[in-house]
Amino acid sequence: MDTVQKKNISVRINGAKQVQQVEPRLLLVHFLRDVLGLTGTHIGCETSICGACTVMVNNTTVKSCTMLAVQADGADVLTIEGLAQGETLHPIQEAFWECHGLQCGFCTSGMILSAHQLLLRNSNPSEDEIRHAIDGNLCRCTGYQHIIDAVQLAAKTMQARRRTSKQKAVSRKR
Repeated sequence: MDTVQKKNISVRINGAKQVQQVEPRLLLVHFLRDVLGLTGTHIGCETSICGACTVMVNNTTVKSCTMLAVQADGADVLTIEGLAQGETLHPIQEAFWECHGLQCGFCTSGMILSAHQLLLRNSNPSEDEIRHAIDGNLCRCTGYQHIIDAVQLAAKTMQARRRTSKQKAVSRKR
């Protein structure tokens, strides 16, 4: 019986370099969960419809059930585990908590990373822009309004923190 020859990959996951040997057919979602133990990325439909497996690869959201781990060779991958800074939640995570943008939590990591991509590109999105940004992620619990509220709150919080940081920088220069 022939064995599949493994490929060496080097991927930066949540800021940490990972060098692993993987089978060429291993999906990125299985690499993250089964090889690296990062279980915040969920396996849902395995057909790219639900978005529970959404991660960011080079600052672009990707459904990790449709990408091979070998395709991530040399890339920067961000999972939900890498969004927080230690014990400090990211403003998007805080907003999902505050606005009840999660219930069962299954879709939450994909929703948050989709919102993160949106807010990286547009710091003040409209409700329609938020709806468009999350339209590849299914939620069967919340009805979406709480999720939209959470993204709007996160945008406001992030804008306020940027203003505060700029004011502190100006004060230090004086």
